Amino acid sequence: MLLKQGAGLLGLALAPIARANTVPGNTPLAPGADRGGLVSNRPPVSQRTFTSSAVENSIERVSNAIKNPELRWLFENCYPNTLDTTVDFEWIDGKPDTFIITGDIDAMWLRDSTAQVWPYMSLINEDEKIRNLIGGLVNRQVKCILRDPYANAFYKDLSKESQWASDEPTPIDGVHERKWEIDSLCYVIRLSDGYYRATGDTSIFDEHWQQAMQEVLKVFRTEQRKQGESPYRFVRVSGRMIDAPVFEGTGRPVNPVGLIASAFRPSDDATVFPFLVPSNIFAMLSLRQLASVYADVLEQPEAAATCLDFANELDQAIQAHCVAEHQGFGKIYAYEVDGFGNKLFMDDANVPSLMSLAYLDPAFADDPIYQNTRRFLLSDSNPYFLRGTAAEGQGSPHTGKEKIWPMGIILRAMTASDEKEIIHCLRMLKNTHADTGFMHEAFHKDDPKDFNRAWFAWANTLFGELLVNLQREKPEILAMRNI
Repeated sequence: MLLKQGAGLLGLALAPIARANTVPGNTPLAPGADRGGLVSNRPPVSQRTFTSSAVENSIERVSNAIKNPELRWLFENCYPNTLDTTVDFEWIDGKPDTFIITGDIDAMWLRDSTAQVWPYMSLINEDEKIRNLIGGLVNRQVKCILRDPYANAFYKDLSKESQWASDEPTPIDGVHERKWEIDSLCYVIRLSDGYYRATGDTSIFDEHWQQAMQEVLKVFRTEQRKQGESPYRFVRVSGRMIDAPVFEGTGRPVNPVGLIASAFRPSDDATVFPFLVPSNIFAMLSLRQLASVYADVLEQPEAAATCLDFANELDQAIQAHCVAEHQGFGKIYAYEVDGFGNKLFMDDANVPSLMSLAYLDPAFADDPIYQNTRRFLLSDSNPYFLRGTAAEGQGSPHTGKEKIWPMGIILRAMTASDEKEIIHCLRMLKNTHADTGFMHEAFHKDDPKDFNRAWFAWANTLFGELLVNLQREKPEILAMRNI
């Protein structure tokens, strides 16, 4: 069959796909090359949106360690997918500028774009092109925040009118969608901090970046709702009830206990209770990173103290209002709360999620509350942990009650310590790509061929990151042929 990649940056078509039981040789496939029936789905080099020698070397190194032919083929297709298909890079006013679409939607999400390049961060000192790519994305994200700190997705052309012009209020030009999500701003801090920690390059922390961070702090403070209702509202006429917050787009009431309210989840679905716990934990981590930049790089001790105090306030509020006993699991993190004592126990496969906390900060792996939460998330007590004939895994209200997200399976593997659990996840991922050679947004628990989004670069690159990590930390797993 032939899958089309959608109306995005290139609109490239994927190569014809076939499968085979055995594939000789470990050398990465060239575009269109056939190894025993498995055909590379990468676009020809001349049609790729970005190339990196370090990434190509990494593909070869990891591929040589993967002994299962189909798993190796998946890695070779998925890991470079962000670079192959989603990057628009140029120099603007002497500075790198990187615009990265999410895949089949021709817009850039602050969250997705950070997550899409994050798996290449470890290569940043091996290839100047990767360094410029990531530094350029920081510069572009700063422009986006200064355009509208409440928006989640943007166009490169800042004069372009939104396709969601019927939303209330109408997004300003250059904004694709104006869904307020805490994690959007956290991801910008995560990328900035990660780039600096890896390179030591302080040039990204210019006056525009500092101005953008002040906007971040202002929005975070406003959305604590200590001064009353937020000025933010979002209304969309839609048949999907999760497309906008209730009460004319303002959301349910909250008790201002120090947490930050988020109108939407990372899935772009409206929250039930506005205090979204994993996003508040992400904000706590991000504010500590921001404090470190202000102290160590910018030498602004007052700003550093402000960020650290804010992070500590969030930490205290999380422990006081977001943890509760759950029957059979002990103390666990709730997914959403309202500050009045009401709590929602579930998870969503998008990151940040409760499952992903140990991915965002490895320290959570030793947290008893996280471990209790993880047991709950992988149980039938979690309404969005689905079991089917094809696989088991976390879903999302975004895709209904019967679809599992590969991203959820990937994050489960990334946060697992037991090798049997990791192998179980790899087998499910290998068996549910529906002969496409790529990860998808979601697939039906009983029929992987019923999937959402043939071109979803974040999930593809995240899968690549999983295998890169395994090659470094648990190479014996990749050495198995019977995965």
